[in-house]
Amino acid sequence: MASVSWFSCLQMRPTPCHSTTPFAAPITTLHQQHHNPSSLSSTGEEGSSHGVHRRQLLVHTAAAAALLAPAALVPNASALNDWQVGTGEPDGFKSITAFYPQEASNSNVSVAITGVGPDFTKMESFGKVEEFAETLIGGLDRSWQRPPGVAAKLIDCKSSKGFYYIEYSLQNPGESRRTLYSAIGMASNGWYNRLYTVTGQFVEEETDKYASKVKKAVASFRFI
Repeated sequence: MASVSWFSCLQMRPTPCHSTTPFAAPITTLHQQHHNPSSLSSTGEEGSSHGVHRRQLLVHTAAAAALLAPAALVPNASALNDWQVGTGEPDGFKSITAFYPQEASNSNVSVAITGVGPDFTKMESFGKVEEFAETLIGGLDRSWQRPPGVAAKLIDCKSSKGFYYIEYSLQNPGESRRTLYSAIGMASNGWYNRLYTVTGQFVEEETDKYASKVKKAVASFRFI
């Protein structure tokens, strides 16, 4: 079985590897990018009579452009009708596409594509989903530190149709709890395997408004 800790180092580049979480980089990036529009190239349309159709087209186009290889991971467009689309600058190692509400919000859905080594051929290369989830949470949780750091708790995990689905929460001391729902899958682009990580997040006070939308959006992604 391939090492999850190796995988964590891989996902965190170019930051020095000192964490065991494979999702910390996308989560942090999107949280900052939403409040700094210049860091994402937004393609959302507002105030247009064709706004809904335009957003549907953009969802298809952005997903295809950012995610297409010979293998493609695409969402169900109806699950992202009310979201704007932004793309981060590829760094040659990882590319990120973001979907976020038109109104100010701390909720979003991100898609990160990362190359992996040749010994990683399927999700089970990282261990069973329970092992993967426990390692993820263990790497994120810093509640045992003094003073306490971020508290990470596993809510649920499952494996289905080639994806690992992991739901967990993160809470920094004195801040709102964030719930994160991730779908992680692997596919080849014709030359090497790539890891596709779809992560949706919403803060506690936005649960009623965005929880179902975020989970629906994440669950709608499929390989074609």
